[in-house]
Amino acid sequence: MAGNLPQDVQQHSSSIVQPAAGKLPKPASQLVDSHSVSRRLQSELMSLMMSGDPGISAFPEGDNIFSWIGTIKGSNGTVYEGLSYKLTLKFPTDYPFKPPVVKFDTLCFHPNVDQFGNICLDILQDKWSSAYDVRTVLLSIQSLLGEPNNDSPLNSYAAALWSDQEEYKKVMRKQYRDAAALAK
Repeated sequence: MAGNLPQDVQQHSSSIVQPAAGKLPKPASQLVDSHSVSRRLQSELMSLMMSGDPGISAFPEGDNIFSWIGTIKGSNGTVYEGLSYKLTLKFPTDYPFKPPVVKFDTLCFHPNVDQFGNICLDILQDKWSSAYDVRTVLLSIQSLLGEPNNDSPLNSYAAALWSDQEEYKKVMRKQYRDAAALAK
């Protein structure tokens, strides 16, 4: 077949890099440059600021648009009412095709949060969609505070206590106060 190609095409065709066996190039829909990710994050920041959703906020950490600090307040009518939690959000370079890494900075006693602040929430893992945004993530975490998934606990002690809301609230509030005192 190469013999049927013009001479200049034959010379250049031998220099074309083929993907390694079994490794196909990413589809064009998933090729993302950092500039377009930055634009998306800027747009999400404006949308979040304009939304006026009570109890959630987030802003880039300094000049780094890929690293944000968020705040979630416990919803009214839950054991978390009146409490405020700080989170970090780290966005990958292929966001929104991959979810951000979100962790609690403030100690959070919760069935779906471990001692290191990791969160077990399906939309931050296998149920992620590029249609989600920072607002969706923060609202989902805020909702998770009052409605944990005890079938998939990261903190089995918190999951076991959840059915006794009075005892749960005592333990959770004590841990929150202790952590706040240590942070000072």
